[in-house]
Amino acid sequence: MANRQLRDLALYEPGKPIEETARELGVDPGEITKLASNENALGPSPKAVAAMRRALESAQLYPDGSGVSLREAIANQLGFDTENIVLGNGSNEVIEFIGHAFLNRGDHVITSTHAFIAYKLIAQLFDARTIEISTVNFQPDLDKMLAAITAKTKIIFIANPNNPTGSLIGQKAIDKFLARAPENIITVLDEAYFEFLSQPPDSLRHVRQGRNVVILRTFSKIHGLASLRVGYGIAPPEIIDVLQKTRQPFNVNGIAQVGALAALGDTEHLRKSKYSVDLGRVYFEDQFRALKLKFTPSAANFVFVNVGDGPAVFKKLLARKIIVRPLRGYNLPEWLRITVGTMEQNQKCIEALKQVLA
Repeated sequence: MANRQLRDLALYEPGKPIEETARELGVDPGEITKLASNENALGPSPKAVAAMRRALESAQLYPDGSGVSLREAIANQLGFDTENIVLGNGSNEVIEFIGHAFLNRGDHVITSTHAFIAYKLIAQLFDARTIEISTVNFQPDLDKMLAAITAKTKIIFIANPNNPTGSLIGQKAIDKFLARAPENIITVLDEAYFEFLSQPPDSLRHVRQGRNVVILRTFSKIHGLASLRVGYGIAPPEIIDVLQKTRQPFNVNGIAQVGALAALGDTEHLRKSKYSVDLGRVYFEDQFRALKLKFTPSAANFVFVNVGDGPAVFKKLLARKIIVRPLRGYNLPEWLRITVGTMEQNQKCIEALKQVLA
């Protein structure tokens, strides 16, 4: 009885949970090191935690259904109006809004191979076809993406930096691509890891120019609020107006809104988080060189390394109480994605990796 596109729809597989691993190994959850889901190893902003504790006293009340205060704060920080912002239960929900708004059965979605798997899953959910364009050294081939556009193309998804490879597209390449992209197509630039960049490209200029562009960002990564599920989209008002019509009332809960609002202003926590990731990423890459492991430089809060047999190494690290991310679902069976943790966690992971590879 299910819709045909749901019969073969694969479920998204998140990083293995700490609690599940602890049960399987018969150990205390505190003994598990999770470096699988690109979470902030420093935890959430202390200001956000304090604000959420206060907000719990009003948990009996429905939240602001349209998230005005949080949208205003995001808009003010970015130099936009509230009408340029839509909130989602994580940025993944905004991806779903885009599918509801613009995809019909038989439409085409373009993305690159090894891109965030949610794009393909959303396309299949709406019975659209995904056109995957090959990469060059894990870098999306933007010229081939443009060449693949047909009359059925509705959306192009580009993650920047990309998950799981960590590759970054520079300003000139983005500008050139969007200058050539047809106006009747929605280009989605997924910038979940934007705040980790030292020299981030300015994609927002294209929203200000009124192009059919949606920028995705999230509080799940550098802000350390992954459990709360708060993300947002930035786009011209006419696109946001359509996306708002696809959104359920109260899709972002009140505690999450308060926490995100406080986290947005905690620049010290952002600075510490980025500094910790910068140090950890350099450490991992230096260790990979010493181990003669192939890797690609990452711009995000994770590293992408070739270990020969990803699933086997994943299992052996798991037995040593370390969770990383195998990438067989991305057709990258030789590779692992490892989140940058605290330096203690990073060193523990490398020591275990040395034992496994030996």
